[in-house]
Amino acid sequence: MSIQQEIKSQLAKLLATEDLIVEHKQVETASFNVETRVLVLPLWEKASSEVYDMLVAHEVGHALFTPCEDWLDRYPEIPPSFVNVVEDARIEKLMKRKYAGLPKTFFTGYKELQGMDFFKLSDIDVNEMGIADRLNLYFKIGNFIDIDFNEEEKTFVSMVKSAETFDDVLEYSKVIWEYAKEELEQKKKEQQEIEEMKAKVEMEDGDGDNEKEYKTTTQGTEGDSEKSDVESEDEWDDEDEDDGLDYDDQAYSKGGITLGDEPKAETVENLEESLKDLVNEAGRETLYVEKPNDLDLDKVIIPNWFIHKNIDFEWRENTASDFFNADKEFDEFRVSARKEVNYLVKEFEMKKSASAYARAATARTGMLDMSKLHTYQYCEDIFKKVTVLPDGKNHGLVFILDWSGSMSYIMKDTIKQLYNLIWFCRKVQIPFDVYAFTNCHPYHNMRASRYTAKNNIVCIEESFSLMNLFTSKVNVRTLDHQMRNIYRMATRFGYSHVSWDDRDRFQVPIGMGLSGTPLDESLICLHQIIPQFKKDNKVEKVQCVVLTDGEAYTPSFHNEVQRHWEDEPYMGRAAIWSGTFLRDRKLGKTYRVKDSTFGFTEVLLDNLKDTFPSVNFIGIRLLASRDAGSFIRRYHGWTDEEYNKIMKGWKKNRSVSIKTSAYDTYFGLSTTALATEDEFEVKEDATKAEIKRAFGKSLKGKKMNKKILSEFIELVA
Repeated sequence: MSIQQEIKSQLAKLLATEDLIVEHKQVETASFNVETRVLVLPLWEKASSEVYDMLVAHEVGHALFTPCEDWLDRYPEIPPSFVNVVEDARIEKLMKRKYAGLPKTFFTGYKELQGMDFFKLSDIDVNEMGIADRLNLYFKIGNFIDIDFNEEEKTFVSMVKSAETFDDVLEYSKVIWEYAKEELEQKKKEQQEIEEMKAKVEMEDGDGDNEKEYKTTTQGTEGDSEKSDVESEDEWDDEDEDDGLDYDDQAYSKGGITLGDEPKAETVENLEESLKDLVNEAGRETLYVEKPNDLDLDKVIIPNWFIHKNIDFEWRENTASDFFNADKEFDEFRVSARKEVNYLVKEFEMKKSASAYARAATARTGMLDMSKLHTYQYCEDIFKKVTVLPDGKNHGLVFILDWSGSMSYIMKDTIKQLYNLIWFCRKVQIPFDVYAFTNCHPYHNMRASRYTAKNNIVCIEESFSLMNLFTSKVNVRTLDHQMRNIYRMATRFGYSHVSWDDRDRFQVPIGMGLSGTPLDESLICLHQIIPQFKKDNKVEKVQCVVLTDGEAYTPSFHNEVQRHWEDEPYMGRAAIWSGTFLRDRKLGKTYRVKDSTFGFTEVLLDNLKDTFPSVNFIGIRLLASRDAGSFIRRYHGWTDEEYNKIMKGWKKNRSVSIKTSAYDTYFGLSTTALATEDEFEVKEDATKAEIKRAFGKSLKGKKMNKKILSEFIELVA
């Protein structure tokens, strides 16, 4: 779908002033389902902007003013085309009345359609058409052609103009229908009279030929009248040709009008057929998909207690010595991280205080301020005031952690950054939950039904799960134990960070291995996680942090197909391609997928932000050096001045902050810089140059962390 069509979808919703579902599909004509409130618009890619606006406004008129009822039960004898003529005139009148700019839209749109002969009038005398067609043309293109009505028919024009309700439409349509039948009978009678006259003349024409033949024969014998006989024959032929009547088979089809058994509104069908020419038949079918609305999170989320109970069970036979190196490293990191955590706390308290005072509300107490009483003649504000500060401890954080195979070498460094934020949350008493997405944990029955699979519903893989690794609901001791467990695991993942001996001493527990990247499924789950998190922790402000090193795999949707060898339809799957629309019925919005690689993730984030406008969605993307350029170009192109500025900052700091993605802020962090230790360490026999390099390296790492963390805390506070 083009950008124009996206705009027209929004135009339709604005005109409708309601939660209207608009779909652009590979259909021939527009339609509106008054029951489902779905407005289907064809892919009018060949239509001008004026015609497109007019057609959209017309269909919205049906959405607003055409009731959902089966009127055929009351008036079964009236053809729908007759009702359509009167109803079209009514809804377009009401739309023009409701929106001051639409009269011009309808005028220019119909003018263009008339210029392209969309009503197929080029070989037709309009005034020989039936009453329904003339009324239809009068209210659509009457500004551009002359249409005659007799005195009785002028009352129909006034009648249609005055229609305000759909009952009026039905009543007037019946009257016009009765007149159209009489009109048709009168024309048939006239046609019959002409046919009888034709037959009579033809019969007389035949007798004349016999007489002429007789005269020619008799006079030819005399021989002296040959010339006069020829002249007489010529005169007879001239009379025959000049009798003023055309007795062709279509003699009474004056202006190309043919008479049928019943009155018709042919211009209605002609317009519908012509509008089909505006549709791009070669265009791709527009696909609309929706999130499952009955997803059972109990069959998706693996509880925190179960995860660590399983880990402890798997490692029950291991001794402390098996984890010695990993535990030692964890203890050292926890001590060294105190500086970072304290920095975060300080930044948070400062930002929070500044924000609180900025949002402080000053209210009147209702008590007189005696010190201002003397100013009552020129100042009405003589009441005492009280300053009310909002509650500063009303925050919560939800983390989504990438548990995919590509994270193996940087998992430990990622976990370190995560732990800094967890310790920060613990210190400032902010509730939190950390989820890691996976598709290899056996906790759930992989075949268990998690939602109802319907046509065009986004697929949630049976193997997908969210592991609740950490939560603020546990005590400090339990949390410390759980963090140690995951740190051991992260150490085990990074082969380059552990000796061969340590690798053999302990294995990753069953179900905790790294897997794929079901990021999109995780974002869908947030629609339930966020409101439940708010309810459980009694918070209003939630920050949602997504930490990943790559893109989600290609999403799919359920696609119902009928296979010829089966009686019942088969619920298959198909990939979501670029150009697909995600539809949210609750919000009444659609979101276009612009890129097949990461576009659906962006769409899901946009949908989340619209659903939860008070939530900050923060992305942290771990980048290899080779991926930085393409990542930045995704949001700033090649020629954007901002791109050059950001790339310069990336080369200097190995970090980037993107403001143009679907995330409120999208941080890009270098995986190599992330792995850089902050501590200043040099050998005993180090040279001055080596000391200088080591010192500069440590400062660079600290600078990057502080810059990113400071910006992060500003978002949180």
